[in-house]
Amino acid sequence: MNWIIKNRSKLDYHTNLNVLLKPIEKDIQNLKWLISDLEINTSEMEKLPINHQKDWFLISSQEMKTICETDTQIVWGAFSGIDKNLELDTEKIEAPYAEGNAEIWKNGNLQVENSKVEIIAWDSSYTIVKFTEKEMSDKFKEYFDEAIELEKYKWK
Repeated sequence: MNWIIKNRSKLDYHTNLNVLLKPIEKDIQNLKWLISDLEINTSEMEKLPINHQKDWFLISSQEMKTICETDTQIVWGAFSGIDKNLELDTEKIEAPYAEGNAEIWKNGNLQVENSKVEIIAWDSSYTIVKFTEKEMSDKFKEYFDEAIELEKYKWK
């Protein structure tokens, strides 16, 4: 239930959240998002609910939808989708990250406890998507037939 997209036949650019989340858009309506390690390209910065002053920040599903509706390329970043009703112990959160993190290439280890989905933008070259729920994973893979199982992908 862990995927990597290298070839982007359905994406105009890597980690285009508008397209990437389309197959699971109904499933993620009840998630809040912990975002960290963020580097983006966009001409719509004023529309985005992004806090560059913090190492990580939380946004609602509606705010995530706002990001998705803009033309924003995620170059680097870690997005962890967590049940919106779950209380997070913010004292224990270590900011998830992509750059320099060998653990993201391993199967099944989401960086934020209780995440249902994790999206990792890796240098605008790869998009890694990990799920804890098979149903969401299956919908994602059905739409993104070019996605490769992370454990079968050999990054060099």
